[in-house]
Amino acid sequence: MSLRFRNKNWVLVLLISLLVSVFALDLWTRLNVSADEEYSNLKIFTEVLSQVENNYVEKPDSKQLIYGAINGMISSLDPHSGFMPPDVYKEMQIDTRGEFGGLGIQIGTKDNVLTVIAPIEDTPAYKAGIKAGDQILKIDGQPTAGMQIFDAVKMMRGPKGTPVTITIMRNGFKQPEDFRILRGEITVKSVKYKMIDKDQGIGYLKLTQFQEKSAEDMANALKKMSKEGMHSLILDLRNNPGGLLTSAIDVASQFLPQGKLVVYTQGRVGGRSDYMTSNQYTSYTTMPVVVLVNQGSASASEIVSGALKDWKRAVIMGTKTFGKGSVQTVIPLSDGSGLRLTTARYYTPKGISIQNTGILPDIEVKLVIPPSEAKKIKEYPVIREKDLKNHLDANPSQKGTGDDVQEAPWVDLKAKDDNQLQRAVDLLKTWDIFSSITAVKNGPAQTTSASVAAPASK
Repeated sequence: MSLRFRNKNWVLVLLISLLVSVFALDLWTRLNVSADEEYSNLKIFTEVLSQVENNYVEKPDSKQLIYGAINGMISSLDPHSGFMPPDVYKEMQIDTRGEFGGLGIQIGTKDNVLTVIAPIEDTPAYKAGIKAGDQILKIDGQPTAGMQIFDAVKMMRGPKGTPVTITIMRNGFKQPEDFRILRGEITVKSVKYKMIDKDQGIGYLKLTQFQEKSAEDMANALKKMSKEGMHSLILDLRNNPGGLLTSAIDVASQFLPQGKLVVYTQGRVGGRSDYMTSNQYTSYTTMPVVVLVNQGSASASEIVSGALKDWKRAVIMGTKTFGKGSVQTVIPLSDGSGLRLTTARYYTPKGISIQNTGILPDIEVKLVIPPSEAKKIKEYPVIREKDLKNHLDANPSQKGTGDDVQEAPWVDLKAKDDNQLQRAVDLLKTWDIFSSITAVKNGPAQTTSASVAAPASK
């Protein structure tokens, strides 16, 4: 048997596997095409593959052809689905642990251009001045036009201390500029906390991501602040891009009673799945809580804030959130690669779709930028889920609500200049008065008294 014949047989096996996957995912049904059209489209695919295999100017790599076809198929779905070759799939598994070598930025595609969603605090990219809204035109001289997000991530990852140059275009730049950045060991510390007002017993906890140990770290932080006299809490989820669903459930469980619905998912296949509170950690079910959110609060942040809002367990303050309410299932494949596929939408306990709508705060407080930082509002435009290429809509029965506030949530402000934070502090200082007003409006069952702020162990 000739080598060429064996290669063709191998390509045929891969092609059959691809077609089986297509049918298994039922993509053609989703596109509402008839059976005749299905076979017609598949015929075109095989014709093109045959032409490339036999007539391309150089002998193509059959595996790369198949990977390219899969990439093209998945990239036409939504911005959060993707195909990961084996090496990229391994990198993805490392991410959730909060440690990896790279630059430290969240990226997406806006207007067909690779765009920075947000830099991660205290990372090389953050320190180098990379900003949300920056367009990444090249990575080490290679144009990013048409590049898959996973491929771009792979290029920016690498051992600590090695350089990478990214070419950035930004509002206010006359021409693209190169940023040469040394990769670092990105260890994202997901929990930061302090007693922000000891006299009033107000604690402050900032959650930057939802990682494997985030809920445990938060539980330890709450215990320490409780020993310091904490009677109320500001939970800061601003610019938190999300993370693990299990972490979001465990975080919400520390403020809600046992057996409460935190979030549910609804997909085209498999029906509804409910996610309830757990009793793994100490529960603070009566402590006054203000949750700060903004345009950068996404995914798991929206799950937590949505649950606490629907159960009237906390006051949500700030501006409307990002609107990333879709569920991605990671499916391991036989060759060590992985498929990240959007399979469902997230819904708050009241049945509100998060996707493309976001969470509206109970009290809207726009961030006030000092004059010295005001120019950055135009330089770094706000990016939400609805701005990403091929984003999913919410359910047809639900429309987005609330105004999109044009501000720069990634501008770092000192506590004294952070009007959203100061408004939260003021609210907790007057919580008894606020609770009384709420009781008159909504009934006493929905109030929370600062006088019963001690945690109840579960």
